[in-house]
Amino acid sequence: MSTPLVSMENVDKNFGTFTAVRNLNLTIDKGEFVAIMGTSGCGKTTTLRMLAGLEQPSAGTIRIAGKLMNDVRPHERDTPMVWQSLALFPFLNARENVEFGLKMRNQPADLRRKKALDWLDRLGVAEFAERNVETLSGGQKQRVALARSLVTEPQLLLLDEPLSALDAHLVIRMQSVLTKLQRELGITFVYVTHSQSEAFAMADRVIIMSNGEIAQTGLPRDIYREPANRFVAEFVGRNNIISGDVRKVTGKKIEIVSPTGTFKLNAGGGTSAGVVPAVGESVAFVIAADLVEITRTRPKADNVVECSLISEEFIGAMVTLFLETEDGTEFKVQLQERELATLDHNGGGSFYLGWQAASAHLLPNEAV
Repeated sequence: MSTPLVSMENVDKNFGTFTAVRNLNLTIDKGEFVAIMGTSGCGKTTTLRMLAGLEQPSAGTIRIAGKLMNDVRPHERDTPMVWQSLALFPFLNARENVEFGLKMRNQPADLRRKKALDWLDRLGVAEFAERNVETLSGGQKQRVALARSLVTEPQLLLLDEPLSALDAHLVIRMQSVLTKLQRELGITFVYVTHSQSEAFAMADRVIIMSNGEIAQTGLPRDIYREPANRFVAEFVGRNNIISGDVRKVTGKKIEIVSPTGTFKLNAGGGTSAGVVPAVGESVAFVIAADLVEITRTRPKADNVVECSLISEEFIGAMVTLFLETEDGTEFKVQLQERELATLDHNGGGSFYLGWQAASAHLLPNEAV
């Protein structure tokens, strides 16, 4: 078994009496694109800063390429960082910004210039090489910052919300640039973001953090469809979460009774593999908003609820409907805008929501 490029073992980071990261165990393989997500204050940026050497762990060990890094200073690590603010030098032009890291490594001027121009060209901004960075657009600055970080050809690149200041159309374009670069170069990317769409679009593996700990790690699709606990289910996507008591268990088929109704689902798959609750046990399950069918007439589905429409949220071609049952339970349904046009949703009255037992995901009991 190959040695991981990054290994963090039992890592804690304290700031006075506050624990930002606790008992973190994480490995990252060479060539992986890993995204770390979580709410503000969850420890994701602190984790990134410890990898960069900008913060030292209070306990535990950090290794990069097998070398203990706890006391290695930032400039002695091969871990450049692309910042949210980009941190370009305003008194240098684009080429000089890219050359800076090579200059610190005492590389000759002609070689620095050649490498800088090559990387600016690779990122599509060679024509701005002699331009002051303050005159560049946000997307152009972003590419210069990437070129500056990649010109030294590091084995590990750290990115701290690098796209958060860009306009929406530029974010999509830069996602494509980053993904293509990472695959072509084989450099390991560790990418911190608040944005689920960024993480899920680009990363091979997503890590969700909460209160300084890892809540779940896995493939983007697995995290989206099979959240490991209630926090992840609430944090990721448009999920409907229903709590109740197990009334009946037949093999891996479960019947759950709740104030909203009686529901059927399958257990034992995904993150809850092998877990089948007992009759009378309190549980919760998740049904993703895009797996719920909405109709005017009662659908042929394993689970059906009747509700009324509260509001709508449009995001481009997608729309999320917010509905409420008679007992006050809120449901979310996500569908294409063209599907909404055929629903006759402006006429008031009741709607039916339906989903199959296999579409629901049982959460671990400790999440209830």
